[in-house]
Amino acid sequence: MKRFRVLSMVFMVFVLLFSMTACDKKAEKITLTVWESTLGPDEFIKQAGEAYTKKNPNVEIKYVNVELGDSSGQIALDGPAGVGPDLFAAPHDKLGELINGGHILETVDADEVKAMVLSSTASALTYNGKMYGYPVSAETYALIYNKDLIDEDDVPKTWDELKEFARNFDKPGKHPFLIDVGNGYYTIIFTTAGGTNLLFGPDGTDVENTNINNEIAVEGMRVFQGLREVINIPAADLTTAFCDGAFASGNAALYITGPWNIKNFTDSGVNFGVKPLPAMTEGGDPVASFSGTRAMFVSAYSEHPEEAADFAKFLLTEEMQKLRFELTGGALPSIDVEVDSPYAEGFLKQLDHAFPMPSVPAMGGFWDSMNAASANIWDGADIKTELDAVDAAIKAAAR
Repeated sequence: MKRFRVLSMVFMVFVLLFSMTACDKKAEKITLTVWESTLGPDEFIKQAGEAYTKKNPNVEIKYVNVELGDSSGQIALDGPAGVGPDLFAAPHDKLGELINGGHILETVDADEVKAMVLSSTASALTYNGKMYGYPVSAETYALIYNKDLIDEDDVPKTWDELKEFARNFDKPGKHPFLIDVGNGYYTIIFTTAGGTNLLFGPDGTDVENTNINNEIAVEGMRVFQGLREVINIPAADLTTAFCDGAFASGNAALYITGPWNIKNFTDSGVNFGVKPLPAMTEGGDPVASFSGTRAMFVSAYSEHPEEAADFAKFLLTEEMQKLRFELTGGALPSIDVEVDSPYAEGFLKQLDHAFPMPSVPAMGGFWDSMNAASANIWDGADIKTELDAVDAAIKAAAR
């Protein structure tokens, strides 16, 4: 009997010690380091972090500034060195690079996350049938118009209408239409034929059939080149900075840009609206634009991957998505939620005609070559020759 009591007491002590150890582990204070950009996303992470810590007192969120365009390269250096983040923001077109480098983990509860977010954002983060990351915003670009220089009913619905508008535009010192002509992110729209001729095919993975130099693409870029007749500005001068500044100062009637400029234009006092991009043919769909998904990725080097994934999912809640929209000045939510903005509808309509930027590694051969080809074509170079060079650069990068 005494032996039984001794064993019982030993067992109780063991259970008590195990429980105390488990409680201590559960209450262990941890810090999640999060990389994000400035000008809105930084404040979002800080405020979201405070809200998350209220629900999870043992978790502190530490914001570190690493800009979106730098994070994919920096994680390759800082991650293995043990000084990287637990969670970092990156554009979805870096997905293949990040996976091949072994820098990110798969999405936890992927089916649940897919059910939470817009299907386009889930597709953008799917690679070889697996999902990586957590989409925090969606974006594409559209046709922004200055209401003081063009009536809403007169906003062109086709490229022929836009060209005619520009030809008859008679406001000294003002520009009828602007686009960064040396940026493939925008000029890709002229090759898509309203969504039937997409880069790397409908799934964005066919690197042997780029669709960038076929007859459809050549004809589309001929429309692009034809705009030079009425927009007599060389490619070297039609930079994003120039175009942003011209529209913000009220000196452009039409401009192709994205929701990242809403705050800029609102603060500058421009009276503007947003419409889908023009179609190639009358009554046709708007030309297909690139859509981008901004994602938070859990680092493969994180010591707290479960907590990092949980915080990332927290960023997808309705409350957090509305907060992000407010703080970033218009980045579209990645979930189906209404936001209070007169500009969101135009971008969302264009998003229906957008396709995710391919995330295959061959995209590394696209950007510089398409940027150069677009600028050269605008300035009068042979279209087929330039697009053949883009095709060759892409295929070389894919090898």
